[in-house]
Amino acid sequence: MMTNSTQVSYFTLSAYFDTGVLRYFYFFIILSLYVLIVCSNVLLIVVICMNRSLHEPMYLFLCSLFVNELFGSTGLFPFLLVQILSDTHTVSAPLCFLQIFCIYSYVCVEFLNLSVMSYDRYLAICYPLHYQARMTPQKVSVLIALTWLLPVLAILVLISLSAPLRLCDSVIDRVYCGNYAVVKLACSDTRVNNIYGLLYTVVSLILPLVLILFSYMRILKVCFSGCKQTRQKAVGTCSPHLASLLNFCFGCCFQVLLSRFEGRAVPPAGAIVLSLYFLTCQPLFTPLLYGLNVSRMRLACRRLLLGETHVG
Repeated sequence: MMTNSTQVSYFTLSAYFDTGVLRYFYFFIILSLYVLIVCSNVLLIVVICMNRSLHEPMYLFLCSLFVNELFGSTGLFPFLLVQILSDTHTVSAPLCFLQIFCIYSYVCVEFLNLSVMSYDRYLAICYPLHYQARMTPQKVSVLIALTWLLPVLAILVLISLSAPLRLCDSVIDRVYCGNYAVVKLACSDTRVNNIYGLLYTVVSLILPLVLILFSYMRILKVCFSGCKQTRQKAVGTCSPHLASLLNFCFGCCFQVLLSRFEGRAVPPAGAIVLSLYFLTCQPLFTPLLYGLNVSRMRLACRRLLLGETHVG
């Protein structure tokens, strides 16, 4: 039964359930994950900033990626920690839309950053002699700025379309706020929201994936036609990027399927874990992946942690 439409002040997150004293255990697990994410990403950001030898396009794009992991996890983890200990799982509408802004911006920046990194690897491997001329410091600055600016503008438009909607309910069947979950509560016409949502998905997600696929098809072509040294270099620099991309894509697919099909075929606890996968695993997976697999990053981290003063 639909209630009269109204401007909702608070949303209720109905996916939470009573866990008794186990809430303190879950709180500790989430807090530990958040601390680990913050420490690992901050460490690598500091390493890149302090080492002049890492002031190259590849590492500057990585630095942008690590900053985004901090941004996305901070948009979720403090909120989760509060909700886990709370008896009433409600969130004010402004805070809900702020969380939507943070999470959706994080996803868009992540895809754009990964696509820019694939373009950088494409130039470095396919056009090594022209790489310095094509990937100039000015071009790096513009690419990083666009990676952040375009998603922010896109999500601001998305929220400006969703926030004024008249809603017939205030219950969101999730553990955090999502734009589609809010739009589904609307009593009014949401065709504009749906059209913009489709356009936003194509431009911010599909197009970056197409660019990534194109870049790696060209890289693979060069690898198969090149010498063994070229193949080893390509595998060494591209493997972490591909692993990060696949992990994030799987997480986003889980999230889209759960939101569209409302997790009917998944137990509540499983739905919660899958919905949190790309917001918890990716911010932790990314710094560990690059910090351990990229040799120059690994050596720079070791020098910093051992207190060596070399910064060249």
